[in-house]
Amino acid sequence: MNEAEATAPVLGDEDLILALRDALDDKNAARIESLLAPLPRSDELRALLFLNASERDFLLSTISPEFAADLVAEAPQELAVDLVERLEPDTAVEIIDELGSDVQADVIGDLRTDSAEAILSQMDDEHAADVRRLANYEADTAGGLMQADVFHFRSDDTVGQVLRRFASDEEDFERYRGQHTYLLDDKDRPVGVVSLRALLTTKRSVSLGELMDPVITVDVTAGLEAVRDLFERHQFLGLPVVEEDGRIAGVLHRAAFDEALLEKAESSSLKRHGVSTDELRSMPLITRSRRRLAWLSANILLNIIAASVIAAYEDTLTAVIAVAIFLPMVSDMSGCSGNQAVAVTMRELSLGLVKPVDAFRVWLKEAGVGLINGTALGILIGLVVWIWKGNAVLGIVIGSALALNTLIAVSIGGVVPLVLKRMGQDPAVASGPLLTTITDMAGFFLVLSMAAAFMNHLV
Repeated sequence: MNEAEATAPVLGDEDLILALRDALDDKNAARIESLLAPLPRSDELRALLFLNASERDFLLSTISPEFAADLVAEAPQELAVDLVERLEPDTAVEIIDELGSDVQADVIGDLRTDSAEAILSQMDDEHAADVRRLANYEADTAGGLMQADVFHFRSDDTVGQVLRRFASDEEDFERYRGQHTYLLDDKDRPVGVVSLRALLTTKRSVSLGELMDPVITVDVTAGLEAVRDLFERHQFLGLPVVEEDGRIAGVLHRAAFDEALLEKAESSSLKRHGVSTDELRSMPLITRSRRRLAWLSANILLNIIAASVIAAYEDTLTAVIAVAIFLPMVSDMSGCSGNQAVAVTMRELSLGLVKPVDAFRVWLKEAGVGLINGTALGILIGLVVWIWKGNAVLGIVIGSALALNTLIAVSIGGVVPLVLKRMGQDPAVASGPLLTTITDMAGFFLVLSMAAAFMNHLV
């Protein structure tokens, strides 16, 4: 951002959109960029979404490919794909060419086959091959997150040769994003690494082999947990990624890995609430409604099952109306305890610390917590009920139900994600609804059955 852009006044939403539309009518690319450039990237994207789809298409086709690429690179994956897919192939190629190879693969990999092929056919053959290769790797592996461009030399090359390459091609600084220099053997396998500091503080005649340090690599198929271990043990900004035969495949940057971890956490959070991980409010209304209804409809059935327990004890509720006051409290408190157990299991699953075969061990550990917390909560709520309603037996009924249901909830919460994982289901999606239904059913049953058993002492 230049000084003029930095000091330019930022318009309000309505004024900005009107100004953008005027600039679009005039096909004034410079004016469009001057309106967007002073804004934070998130606000640029927000302004883009205020425009209708055809206006967005025209804007991206009008501004420079570099500016458009910055917008696409910062957009959520599903929005980036939609923006590119709507463009003419020749315009899309100009924008795609300005993106890093990792982003190129992510976007093109999610396009419709015909759109992807139309873009790839117009790209440089070498770049198109890199994109096709990267798109074949799973998204949450080192191969799926890496960048294909690698700043590499041979051991007998000199410091001067590296520096001259930078001097002759300024784009290398941006393309390789400050990578260290990796040294490859004659079979393109990494054998060492030279830091940028060493390059700048050593005589130009010195060979890179004399400066290199041992290199640590990661396999293209390595998952997020394995990569996390390497980044935690070594304070590297990037790791060279290698194929099964040891050949260099690309470089995984710490920033790309951190972003992947954040996206995974956001995805798990959305799934627990029954929201598609790629939903944005810029999507068609019917699409968003249909996706949410699929999850909500299943929850209706689960809630009907829980409600049937209450219906079976309708006479008890009619005779002891005070019991109804505490039913939501028992189910809600138990649900909170169960969700704590779910959260811990999900975290340990993501860290690779537990597997489905550890279900019994996990249950034993959660049962201990459930006994202690359930007893404490049961005594507390029992005293409150006794003081509030003046009935010690009612306090015992509610307190005992809460204590037992807490034990059930933490047991379910700790184990269900592992069982779902073993069955090949996504624990982030199904654990919450199952836990809620079971704890509701168990809580209602415990309260109402014990109330029925002690009816003579409650009325």
